[in-house]
Amino acid sequence: MPDLRHVVLLFGEILIDRFPDREVLGGAPLNVARHLHAFGCTPVLITRVGQDAAGARLLQTLRGSGLATHGVQLDSVYHTGVVEVKFTAAGHRFDILPDQAYDHIHPRLSRIAALAASPEWIYFGTLAQRASSHRALRHTLRAVRGQRFFDINLRDPWICPDRIRWSLQHADVVKANDAELARIAQLSGLEETSAEAQAHTLVRQYHLRGVLVTCGAAGAWWLDDSAEPITVASESVENIRDTVGAGDAFSAVFILGQLRGWDLTATLQRAHRFAGAICQIRGAIPDHDDFYKPFTEEWSSLK
Repeated sequence: MPDLRHVVLLFGEILIDRFPDREVLGGAPLNVARHLHAFGCTPVLITRVGQDAAGARLLQTLRGSGLATHGVQLDSVYHTGVVEVKFTAAGHRFDILPDQAYDHIHPRLSRIAALAASPEWIYFGTLAQRASSHRALRHTLRAVRGQRFFDINLRDPWICPDRIRWSLQHADVVKANDAELARIAQLSGLEETSAEAQAHTLVRQYHLRGVLVTCGAAGAWWLDDSAEPITVASESVENIRDTVGAGDAFSAVFILGQLRGWDLTATLQRAHRFAGAICQIRGAIPDHDDFYKPFTEEWSSLK
């Protein structure tokens, strides 16, 4: 059963990822929520879907997975979000359609859902801030206390430097991949050239608890106001199907580790291994809860 003490609020997009051969449910907040629920937490999504077939499918899937739906708003004007996922020689590419239901999350309804949830952690990213939903996020963060996890998750052309700076100002923990960290440093006009120096500057400038950086097959690292980063080396991952949702898997286990009081080295190791396992399946979310069982059994006896 979910542990009601560990409530995580997730603000942003849920949508349909349209692959060349199939459609799957997606959006970083949904992916993170699904993993957290499987690991025994209580995620609450604040999002918006259209009153259309895709929105009905999303709601049905959420309910079938045991996820709360009281924070999911219905929109009679705008359609449920859709992302076209295309594979290239360099990896997967996302074509994100504009003006979707998740761009119009209602501020007052968001505040009500946030107050009812009373979360320990609040997760948010950048994509859902590209339009009027940014105002709803402001209302949400003002309504509740809790650690704020900002997943940078840059998606061209939907990048607004002002809203990235605002998000950094309102975050406690910031997660980026190595390419996103370099992009943030460029957008922020940082003079530092090394990734560690850039992260140090962000921690000091925005008074962050720390910066979490994923480097794909090269591992991951965490840096706070200490002198040296905490790093985890890569483990070999065989039979990679695709890397869609690997970063979301990492985020979910990092938040889980914070909730359970794991030390940072163990948290990074477990997050990296779980993200690698997600790369061995198609898409960001496994079809069955059995996928999580080896991890829950192993972690239940560890600190």
